[in-house]
Amino acid sequence: MNVTDNDLENIEIGKGRMTFVNENRQQELLYCLRRHLLHSKRTNGGSTLNAILAIAQFGGQTFYSCQVGNDDNGRFYLENLQTAGIDYHHNENHEDEGTTGTCLILTTPDNKHTHCIFVGVNEIQSEYDILSDVVVASDYVYFEAYMVASISTFTSVIRVCEIARVNNVKIAMNFSDSDIIMNYHDRLCEILKKPIDLLFCNRTEAISWCQTDEIDIVIDKLKLIARTFVITRGVKGALVYDGTQLHDIASQQIDTNDTRGAGDMFAGAFLFGITHEQDYLSAGHLANLAAATVISNNGSRLSIDKQKQILVLDNHLQKKT
Repeated sequence: MNVTDNDLENIEIGKGRMTFVNENRQQELLYCLRRHLLHSKRTNGGSTLNAILAIAQFGGQTFYSCQVGNDDNGRFYLENLQTAGIDYHHNENHEDEGTTGTCLILTTPDNKHTHCIFVGVNEIQSEYDILSDVVVASDYVYFEAYMVASISTFTSVIRVCEIARVNNVKIAMNFSDSDIIMNYHDRLCEILKKPIDLLFCNRTEAISWCQTDEIDIVIDKLKLIARTFVITRGVKGALVYDGTQLHDIASQQIDTNDTRGAGDMFAGAFLFGITHEQDYLSAGHLANLAAATVISNNGSRLSIDKQKQILVLDNHLQKKT
């Protein structure tokens, strides 16, 4: 929803930050911002789902694991997954154990996004909810570092990685947010004590993890935790390391309207590319084009038709180079 700087001051929420809140605090925020709700939009969201949806709409095969409560938001969430044609799993035994998690995205006039996150029943999703046969049948498992914020979901990530490694399934992770890196560094180190196959991060997250803004040092340090990686850099494009060579991919020249969802779309498009016979350089160009298209539109997602147009345009552009 759209808010002002004064609104954020009144509800005592730090601008541009990710803040975890409990259910009572989330309800309090909704009440305080009730006049803004009239012009807001509800969608089934989450960074991982945004990327999964992008893959599915490009034509990739996906599977999504989640947890919702037995409430209106939970039913809305699952119905939207079905509408999008995304296969999913949630443990119905947990439905009455809590409320569906929600995230308030508060946007100020300068396009800064502030996230107020109530994890809800998602917090109890655990390693016992993992469908091993789905992991084994996958090319990649993909998750956000947000998962480490709860000990239950953190242990589920550890288990997913164990299953993936034993069965030669590749592991992709997104650093999610620099606050996650700062507050849950030890848990991330546990996941990354053995290198993963693909890491997504933006420049701020890369600097936070490596504790330096010297790009050569950043690259060397990321090589210790990931066999391949992507560093998105906004208007400067992206750096893509394919395990052998570092590619500098220029950004698309577009008018920035709304940056929400750009990183999620980049990850989804990139994963689609490398699982559909594209090399890392080609996948990087596709992901850059897709992310730029999101930025030039309102909202964090694109329609299926728009994504099909991106594939056609990307194919045309790559034939010319």
